[in-house]
Amino acid sequence: MRKFVKIALLSAVATLFQFSFAADIPWASSPEEVGMSSERLELINEVMQRHIDAGDIQGAVTAVARRGKLVHFEAHGLMNVEADRPMQEDSIFIMMSSSKPVLGVAAMIMVEEGLIRPEDPVSMYLPEFADMQVAVLKDSIDENISPLRVDRANPPEHRLVPAKREITIHDLLTHTAGLGTGGLGSLLATPSPFPLPADRTLASEMGRYASGALDFQPGERWTYSGLVGHDVVARIIEIVSGQSYDEFIQERIFAPLDMNNTWFNVPEEYADRRVVIQGRNMDPFFNRTTNYFSASAGLNSIAADYMKFEQMLVNGGELFGNRILSPRTIEMMASDQTGGIYRGIGRNRSGEGFGYTVAVTEDPVSAGARRSARAFGWAGAFGTRSWSDPEEELTGVLLLQQPHGRTQYDFENAIRQAIID
Repeated sequence: MRKFVKIALLSAVATLFQFSFAADIPWASSPEEVGMSSERLELINEVMQRHIDAGDIQGAVTAVARRGKLVHFEAHGLMNVEADRPMQEDSIFIMMSSSKPVLGVAAMIMVEEGLIRPEDPVSMYLPEFADMQVAVLKDSIDENISPLRVDRANPPEHRLVPAKREITIHDLLTHTAGLGTGGLGSLLATPSPFPLPADRTLASEMGRYASGALDFQPGERWTYSGLVGHDVVARIIEIVSGQSYDEFIQERIFAPLDMNNTWFNVPEEYADRRVVIQGRNMDPFFNRTTNYFSASAGLNSIAADYMKFEQMLVNGGELFGNRILSPRTIEMMASDQTGGIYRGIGRNRSGEGFGYTVAVTEDPVSAGARRSARAFGWAGAFGTRSWSDPEEELTGVLLLQQPHGRTQYDFENAIRQAIID
């Protein structure tokens, strides 16, 4: 209980500053008010410290809310080891693929307004994606045979066959298009420099993405498109809305949710709030300004903002009196849209499905999940993770910059064990 009082006092102080979300998402008078155990929530701090002491991570920010009220918000460890700077509640993290659910919400806004449909062919908006071909093994009898991954230095012999149908927005949002998934077709696309030059935009890169072939027949496989498919959807949003993707999400999502610390380009005055990872070259991420607004992996943010985003989702599309989406649209976004072919990244994920940009827990037991059925969320390559659990009216945010599966599991497990009502 003393720890919770300490956190509550810290949150009250933080209310004086813009970066805190305590003034927006209220604190529970105690975790017990919303059916959680103060004592068991302490385990979050214990497991984070254990992983810091073991050298698994250098620091993290963790946040949990239930029934619309905050029960945990804590900074752990260091944000800069060399400078011996403690992690701060408003430390800025590179979100990587945790950017993708924002694209999902943006796309659903367009769907609700009748401006796009999931079944629309991509070529309806970007003609360069018409008449795509699929790369398959040269001696394959079955035209669908294409390896999941290829060695770029020593690719197998291949041939091209026509795609059986056009790729759709639905395919891109569910990673079932075969575009940019690391297979034979991806190998044929014009290579991309990293980092992209500052003058590159979503519009400038579409021709390059269309220059390759598909890695499999559309709709017949789930394979993750880490950096391409969702960016094509973002470009479609730009074309239809008449705004840059950055402008669209700032106006339609971030401003209504008071997400004032989420950007593609971190303002210079906030540069000292960025988490610096020991032993990693951060220059490609820090010392640049981009006009390529990647919906796949481009955002920088803080725990407070992503808690607001998740709270909007678990509320059925509304927060602070501002409705972003309808409950039915959230339900569509967070339901399996793959027909059962979701396989996960790296290993098969039984008991899970995949909606529009988010993984969905269908059977917690077979999935080995610490979430309820119908919980949904996604994660980033640097260790960020957030999710919404409608059944428990719960949201969780874990921000790391060092991916470590056991830390992520232990965080979710500590939350699950703290639910007592």
